Amino acid sequence: MRATGLVIIVLSCLIPAYLFATLPDIADPVALFSQYLGTLALILMAWAQIMATRAPGIEALMGPMDKVYVLHKWSGIVAMTAILLHDTIDADMDGIGRETALTEIAETLGELSLYGLLVLVVISIATFIPYHLWRWTHKAMGGFFIAGAIHYLFILKPFANGSALGLYVGAICGLGVLAYAVTLLPPALRRSTGYQVSSLRKTGGATEITMTPTSRPLRFAPGQFAVFTFGSRGLTEPHPFSLSAPPAVDGTLQITVKALGDFTHRLGRDLTPGTPLRVQGPFGRFQRRTWANAAEIWVAGGIGITPFLAWAEALPDTLPAPVTLFWCVRSRDEAPQIERVEAAANRVDNLTLHILASDTGDRLTADRIAATANGPLKLWFCGPAGLRRALQSGLARHGISARDIHYEEFEFRTGIGLKRLAARIANRLKDRAAPSR
Repeated sequence: MRATGLVIIVLSCLIPAYLFATLPDIADPVALFSQYLGTLALILMAWAQIMATRAPGIEALMGPMDKVYVLHKWSGIVAMTAILLHDTIDADMDGIGRETALTEIAETLGELSLYGLLVLVVISIATFIPYHLWRWTHKAMGGFFIAGAIHYLFILKPFANGSALGLYVGAICGLGVLAYAVTLLPPALRRSTGYQVSSLRKTGGATEITMTPTSRPLRFAPGQFAVFTFGSRGLTEPHPFSLSAPPAVDGTLQITVKALGDFTHRLGRDLTPGTPLRVQGPFGRFQRRTWANAAEIWVAGGIGITPFLAWAEALPDTLPAPVTLFWCVRSRDEAPQIERVEAAANRVDNLTLHILASDTGDRLTADRIAATANGPLKLWFCGPAGLRRALQSGLARHGISARDIHYEEFEFRTGIGLKRLAARIANRLKDRAAPSR
């Protein structure tokens, strides 16, 4: 995640804090703080809407899109916390005007926004909710954000909408509403590229989908991903997939999809050649870089092989320094694109492939990686978060810091870590309760 984007968001939240603090003749600072919390929530929700557009420049400002998704999630969570505090701390002030029918409507909209967002945020972080319902809750959040913006414009407050503070918050709300409108546009009206499915092929436990351009082809680098919206009934939900082949001269795109949920199961079963689709992207900064005096290690977990497959097929026949690819799979029979991965490893000198199948008891450990590198290393990872955390913890014991491990968020839709927190607390309590020897 780029520090630039985070700094801009923080500054955008601190500017109104300063303007609130300099308001004259405020007799109730507690109520003033509550009003600031309300504006803070609106600013963060506006940023969440802006990030949701996936507009050009977002990655340049805030970092890779997978990290932007994380920032988007936490912006919403902090905004919800600010709203709850705003509702708990009385924001009413004496002597700033008389309530009218319009202010009463604004108050009602504020309550509607509060409870609506509360329900939707809970649904959003509950990862067991089906994706299509989760997606629509995200769409509905924008409507409640608009209700909150109207609430802000017409409630009684100790400053005018035309003041510096009023114009500042109003402008950010306006940008948020505009961004929400952009997210509601159909894919054909957004910045995207037209493609058509040309072929499908089963490979291991996944489906290889090849697409040819119907307009100017997408330009991308190996390791990036795009968002695909298929024009087939029941498959129109936009989903991100890594591009599993390097750029082709004819503009062909390829993804490899494993049936991990309802949509991906239907995609492998119901998609047919000739289906039109729109592609947004490319996104992500998961692009290969090399460092002097450091071993280059690639670690893939299951379908996480896709960006590494694009990397490997884009490599020259000879590498100046060795690269080691560890691929953790359930079984060789279920490993997607295994023939292409092995062909790339056989073609490229200095690329060593290790396929670790858990059904044979072969598992990857941090000790094994450290022994392979035999010195400083840079590790690229794409796979389940649990495997990544286990390797990070183990490699730390070998003096390998988190800065040496580069990864892309394999699961864009995540909770807030409550399960891990509860597990840590339970383990701590269990350790304390254990009798000493």
